[in-house]
Amino acid sequence: MTIPPQNKDRIFAKTKLPGDFVFDENVASVFEDMINRSVPGYSTIIAMIGVLAEKYCQEQSRIYDLGCSLGGATLAAVDRVECQDFSTIAIDNSAAMIDRLQIKLRNLPRFASKIECRCEDLCGSEIANASVVILNFTLQFIPLAERVPLLRKIYAGMKPGGVLIISEKIIFPDEKLNQLFIEMYHSFKENRGYSKLEISQKRTALEKVLLPETLDLHRDRLQKIGFQSVDVWFQCFNFASMVAFK
Repeated sequence: MTIPPQNKDRIFAKTKLPGDFVFDENVASVFEDMINRSVPGYSTIIAMIGVLAEKYCQEQSRIYDLGCSLGGATLAAVDRVECQDFSTIAIDNSAAMIDRLQIKLRNLPRFASKIECRCEDLCGSEIANASVVILNFTLQFIPLAERVPLLRKIYAGMKPGGVLIISEKIIFPDEKLNQLFIEMYHSFKENRGYSKLEISQKRTALEKVLLPETLDLHRDRLQKIGFQSVDVWFQCFNFASMVAFK
């Protein structure tokens, strides 16, 4: 079976009725174009997740990619890891994303044997024997009240010395800086071919489903749960990626 084509993201190019953003087939069919044009440094983040997985994956352990979408981080990790005995579990609650990832894996037999795909709610997923856990622009879509329980479950399911990688859209407590980075981000998107209408409509659609937090809140929460050596390894405008160790 051939891999379904990825199209150019034009979802918000025409005036749309108000509605929340949904990871359905329409989004899945343009996701790679959307994410690469919408997140500054996305390709760098994906590549370095592979490097981090290579360094911290332990023998006879699992890698979890939670909110895996089309498996960019999953594949980057599996491609780099040199352990002889490990498995990877890619989880997403979007059936459209998981379906496309499974078709992609059928065409990549070297990866398919190492990756199990699951379509399920992360908050109900089991995490066990994990040496690498990836939350790549995922936590921001989890309801606020469910974030601490999810992170506690991840921590409990990790092996000592394991790494948690969290990438997130962030906000800043200083309103002047916050506005500056939003404006710079919108300029970035315009330079990548998005119109002001597309930027505005997507922002409106995401307002109730993508809930960003400050870096300080992320650090404090992870440390209170028990993670150590928590800090940012990548940031561009209002997007950042952090590492935290058990």
